Amino acid sequence: MESGLKPMDAEQLRECGHKMVDFIADYYKTIENFPVLSQVEPGYLHKLLPDSAPSQPESLQNVLDDVRAKILPGVTHWQSPNHFAYYPSNSSIAGFLGEMLSAGVNIVGFSWITSPAATELEVIVLDWLGKLLKLPEDFLSTGQGGGVIQGTASEAVLVVLLAARDKALRRVGKNALGKLVVYSSDQTHSALQKACQIGGIHPQNWRVLKTDSSSNYALNPDLLREAISHDIASGLIPFFLCGTVGSTSSTAIDPLLALGKIAESNNMWFHVDAAYAGSACICPEYRNYLDGVEQADSFNMNAHKWLLTNFDCSTLWVKDRNALIQSLSTNPEFLKNKASQTNMVVDYKDWQIPLGRRFRSLKLWMVLRLYGLDNLQSYIRNHINLARHFEELLVGDARFEVVTPRIFSLVCFRLLPPDNNEDVANKLNRDLLDAVNSTGRAFLSHTVLSGKYVLRFAVGAPLTEERHVTGAWKILQDEASALLG
Repeated sequence: MESGLKPMDAEQLRECGHKMVDFIADYYKTIENFPVLSQVEPGYLHKLLPDSAPSQPESLQNVLDDVRAKILPGVTHWQSPNHFAYYPSNSSIAGFLGEMLSAGVNIVGFSWITSPAATELEVIVLDWLGKLLKLPEDFLSTGQGGGVIQGTASEAVLVVLLAARDKALRRVGKNALGKLVVYSSDQTHSALQKACQIGGIHPQNWRVLKTDSSSNYALNPDLLREAISHDIASGLIPFFLCGTVGSTSSTAIDPLLALGKIAESNNMWFHVDAAYAGSACICPEYRNYLDGVEQADSFNMNAHKWLLTNFDCSTLWVKDRNALIQSLSTNPEFLKNKASQTNMVVDYKDWQIPLGRRFRSLKLWMVLRLYGLDNLQSYIRNHINLARHFEELLVGDARFEVVTPRIFSLVCFRLLPPDNNEDVANKLNRDLLDAVNSTGRAFLSHTVLSGKYVLRFAVGAPLTEERHVTGAWKILQDEASALLG
């Protein structure tokens, strides 16, 4: 049948679609059999695939056989219950179904008219999620603000940086670009650096303020005040501050209220990046970590990290949607239409970098409806409890130390060097990480804090249970014993 595969045909789609769903379900059933971190060498696939595309059609079965034999060995299995590296990237049944539906209707929703439901559903589900996070009303679509789905937190910080830049230049004159200054901590995600590069901010005008263990790597408001005063005295113009709730290295939490007040008194745009930890804030016992968000001009969290929504789905809220639109809007003749020109509708093309956009709100809508708030909260709490369990195991072994206090589901730790010899500590932990990851039975990643090489254990895969956490701990203990001889 496949040799006669039509571009689109309902019955062929039904037959092939069933096969694909079976293939994916079988993958999840056997996911623990694969090494979590792919063990292939660079260039492995060139040796396995032909150097040109086929001129005649092949069967779906042949392609799936190749996926099994050639592609899956080169996959690092982010959905494996033994994936503890980076931060999670959740997949779920609801997210998958939403993604499937989005691929099925396959619209390109850049303006309201190109699919009214795509725009209106996005407005509604971003309001829903904003309310679950108890965001200030200014961030909802009922006022001057609103939410939008971006691809990643990198896109989110870029679009708000551009909006902030243009807003500042309208105030101080368009020739002042070389005087605009950005502030963040040394724990802020590298996405901000890329945004500055794209936004034309001079590299010497990006202030990276030092943090240390005394504040658990949070940005110190006094340091920020000093830096701003110094820059103003030098004739520069502070215009953008990025605060973080749950930094990438160690889930550091910046003091939003204090930072927001400083930003406000200096006429700066204040952006809050809660890409990972934002999901936890749907639980009332963690919502306090967002206190001060009312001072922010924009707020971002990734539903695709820890809220069961398949990648990509990065949710961004702004208090003043017109600031975004003024920076990113274009209005060519070929896109003009009655609804847009009467200003009755949202055209999300003006809230983002590209023109085209996928129907991403479908999967978020499905996740919120098919799981509901109570189940989503239990899901988050379970991962936090599993991380607490891992932390307790660590504390029970005097050879290890917890490096920063655990807040959510990330534990930062290291193996202590024999005789407290710090000179060998970093190599020891690098070797431990390599040893654990090359077993294929668990995958962790690392960071460096105050010069110390630190291992990161992030719980967050949908299939992870206590036995996986205990299993990973056993591997860590065994490999540590082997290294320490």
